[in-house]
Amino acid sequence: MKILVCISHVPDTTSKINFVNGDSEFDTNGVQYVINPNDEFGLTRAIWFQEKQGATVTVVNVGGPETEPTLRKALAIGANEAIRVNANPTDGFFVAKQLAEVIKNGAYDLVIAGKESLDYNGGMVPGMIAGILGYNFLNSCTDITVEGTDVKAVREIDGGKETVATTLPLIIGGQKGLVEEKDLRIPNMRGIMTARSKALAVVEPVDATVTTKAVKFEKPAPKSAVKLVSADNLDELINLLHNEAKVI
Repeated sequence: MKILVCISHVPDTTSKINFVNGDSEFDTNGVQYVINPNDEFGLTRAIWFQEKQGATVTVVNVGGPETEPTLRKALAIGANEAIRVNANPTDGFFVAKQLAEVIKNGAYDLVIAGKESLDYNGGMVPGMIAGILGYNFLNSCTDITVEGTDVKAVREIDGGKETVATTLPLIIGGQKGLVEEKDLRIPNMRGIMTARSKALAVVEPVDATVTTKAVKFEKPAPKSAVKLVSADNLDELINLLHNEAKVI
């Protein structure tokens, strides 16, 4: 089984977020980047298939040379090879088009992508890839097993879980639950050294229409000071909740 894991290069959650050029661009100065958490769960599950079922695991990213340390980390965790599409990930459709081309050329059986990236939370790329290629698609996956070309997966739905059966080739949007957090892998020294000799191919992008553009970003308003209301002043509490907080 050939598995492709889509890797997003995202800011660490502890990074201080700022915007420049009239709040139209993300300020990358001083920001530490990591593997998107949803993708990391998917990568760890792919490594499980590698160890248990002899699958080969390739990781792919759409981005510039600055994303290669993130791909090297994925190689150090255990991926067999990596691919970088040499393009700025301008919007969801553009990224999906590039990944679809990689999948088509590599004839992958199972494609594992995070259901959304930590930075933009678009949640659109896995489904777009499936639409472009005509592959089966399951989103919000928390478990997956593969026997031959038969797949059984569990996905999170509102208020519960759903178990579904489908077949390869398949694209999933994975999330926390594909593996337990305690099973996420930290590269050891041997893995880091081995990753240096693993293949990291750079391919040029295919033509694709950029359909959306970020015009402006806005950070949440700072939290206001806490107002304390006397326990016997119910009218004032109701007034504040209704007219100021607007929650009733």
